[in-house]
Amino acid sequence: MKKFISAISIATCFIATIFATQVAAADDSYSETIANFKQASDTHKFFNNAYGYALFPTVGKGGFGIGAAYGKGRVYKGNSYTGDTSLSQLSLGFQIGGQAYSEIIFFKDAKAYNEFTSGSFEFGAQASAVAITIGANAQAGTTGNSSSAGKAAAKAAYINGMAVYTLAKGGLMFEAALAGQSFTFEEK
Repeated sequence: MKKFISAISIATCFIATIFATQVAAADDSYSETIANFKQASDTHKFFNNAYGYALFPTVGKGGFGIGAAYGKGRVYKGNSYTGDTSLSQLSLGFQIGGQAYSEIIFFKDAKAYNEFTSGSFEFGAQASAVAITIGANAQAGTTGNSSSAGKAAAKAAYINGMAVYTLAKGGLMFEAALAGQSFTFEEK
């Protein structure tokens, strides 16, 4: 049984990595991703007031029982690029499919920025992200918050000094799983 679970885990990580690589090759534009997030009315206050942010143009995610996600990004203090980051996620529960999305994490203050850039940071399974779809209703990722982007504002706020938004890019995935995200940071 352990060998079977290990084989599924390896296959899932491989699928997520391939999916992320293919989508990332098609669109690896940081400025385009920032522009997409700025289209949502609720993110304006974060772009205007945040100490900094981490931006992942493409995160690839796949799962079949056991899931995995991976993406590379950049960290900014104000509007200055300060280093590279990577996101990895492992999830367990009912899930099948694959998808790609963009993610942005806003830092309220220096404390949140320093915590994230300390080298290795993790969000637990209880962390939530607000999923936005430009001009349409959406439902959130990790814990199921809902939002409307465009004319109506999403219900998002800083939690422990960070606010997380995701923006779907493509794919289809059904899931009811527990997952946590971990991040690495390398100063430029």
